[in-house]
Amino acid sequence: MALRDELLKSIWHAFTALDVDKSGKVSKSQLKVLSHNLCTVMKIPHDPVALEEHFKDDDEGPVSNQGYMPYLNKFILDKVTDNFDRQDFNKMCWTLCFRKNLDQNQLLISNDDAFKIWSIFNFLSEDRYPLTMVTEEIEYFLRKLTEAMGGSWVEERFEDYKLQLNSKQKSLNAWELIVLVGSGHFSKGMDRQTLSMGINEVYQELIMDVLKQGYMMKKGHKRKNWTERWFMLKPNSISYYVSEDLAEKKGDILLDGNCGVEALQDKDGKKCLFLIKSLQKGFEISASDKKKKLEWIQAVQTCVSLLRQGRPAPHREARQKRRELRLKQQAEQEELELRMSELQTANEAKQLELENMRKALEEAATNAAEEERRRLETQTELQDRYRIDLEREQTVRQQMEEQVAQKSTELEQYLQRVQELEDMYHQLEDALEDERRARQDEEAVRRLQARLLEEEATKRIELEEFHLRQQRAISETEAEKKELEKARLTKESALQAAMKQLEQLEQERQGALEQYQTVMKKLEDATNNTKTWKHKVAEHEGMLRLIQPGSKGQQLITNWGPAAFSDAELSLRQKKWQETKNQTTQAQ
Repeated sequence: MALRDELLKSIWHAFTALDVDKSGKVSKSQLKVLSHNLCTVMKIPHDPVALEEHFKDDDEGPVSNQGYMPYLNKFILDKVTDNFDRQDFNKMCWTLCFRKNLDQNQLLISNDDAFKIWSIFNFLSEDRYPLTMVTEEIEYFLRKLTEAMGGSWVEERFEDYKLQLNSKQKSLNAWELIVLVGSGHFSKGMDRQTLSMGINEVYQELIMDVLKQGYMMKKGHKRKNWTERWFMLKPNSISYYVSEDLAEKKGDILLDGNCGVEALQDKDGKKCLFLIKSLQKGFEISASDKKKKLEWIQAVQTCVSLLRQGRPAPHREARQKRRELRLKQQAEQEELELRMSELQTANEAKQLELENMRKALEEAATNAAEEERRRLETQTELQDRYRIDLEREQTVRQQMEEQVAQKSTELEQYLQRVQELEDMYHQLEDALEDERRARQDEEAVRRLQARLLEEEATKRIELEEFHLRQQRAISETEAEKKELEKARLTKESALQAAMKQLEQLEQERQGALEQYQTVMKKLEDATNNTKTWKHKVAEHEGMLRLIQPGSKGQQLITNWGPAAFSDAELSLRQKKWQETKNQTTQAQ
């Protein structure tokens, strides 16, 4: 915390005490006296001319805190340095404010203890005006006080008090804190002296920055004798006094980042020795026991380490971290409240929308009920009309039924006649299908007969060619007779095989011819049946026309009867036979 912030808290208490009627304003004469006292305590040259110049306006009325702050900042706080006694400054402000706000008759503590608690409050309070101490800092102070008194912390007692505190407010002002400690609520079982010693110890640590204190033996630098002194460790120095009442100060050991501390061996009949090295000289000190020795060594090392790092005292650093954490939590809480507010607004808008929808639904329900009433009236009227129309329709229906019965009889006769015609039509279709199948069988037989004739012609030509070659071979030379004879025998064997094949083809041709005759017979039967049905259909009102088979083209006549192929097919077969013959000649 900056020096200005610490001073402002005490000055705020003094200014508030001068505000007798609690209007937030103080008379100018009182402010002049306060300013003079502040300059005197803080060792600032007092300038009465500047004070008069600041308050020279014609307004004789009181001045508010905001009106006094410009003068306070410019002529006092901007000139202040850290060369004055803060305790005297705090006591001056305390003297101005405690009589108005504190009744000590019902408290277990003295005025000096109340002043120390007031100073601790200024140290731990938030940087907001009016000054208050939050629950977390209250707990921290009470824990410190309980430890200083040697008591045990009762968590349940503070939790009960915190519940009572939260039901009213979440913080205390300076006077409420003094009453809380002075009433002995958290020091039950402790006498007044113990409570006073505990308050003083906490005050020494938090306000006077005393990190450790106690009696130890110190070795002199001139006489080299050992003398008991009261040592008081602060972040940047160790002061030693004749006794703990601090009446007579014997000297200081200034600490900085270059100082050191180390343990020493026992000597000269002294135990638990350690040496503190500073820029000036070394100091040999003897603690009462090893535990005290280690505590002092560790405490001095901690101070030197903090000085090297440029960090404040541990309790001041811890207070700053707690404040930063509270600010962070407060920011998060404000953000959460903002979100909750946004959600609340959205919820209210949604509720309003739902209310509008409910009203719209109620209005729609009312309209629907009115519409339903009108619909029922219209439905009743329509039912009367429908009843009259139904009676009229029943009369017409009876007349129609009589006409339908008559028409049904005529329709049955007509349908019976149509059924007879359909049966005749199906029979005619069956006859036409038989004729189509007979023509297909005839075409298949013709193709088979043509193939057999072609193969027969091919074999005959081959035999003739073979015979010619054989005659030509016999007439050529007698020398080749034996060889030709052998070839002849081979070819005769082939000729015999060909003759057998020819005979087999002849048999197949005969079978095909028989099949052809059978098919022709079927075709004639189908033609006769068609003519018969055609005659029958002509007798039934001429509704159907018999389909005549198509005319046939000119057939080719062979030695064995009508051919099963045309002239073009015969030419194609002759061409294939000639190609086969040429290939056989080339192979020989």
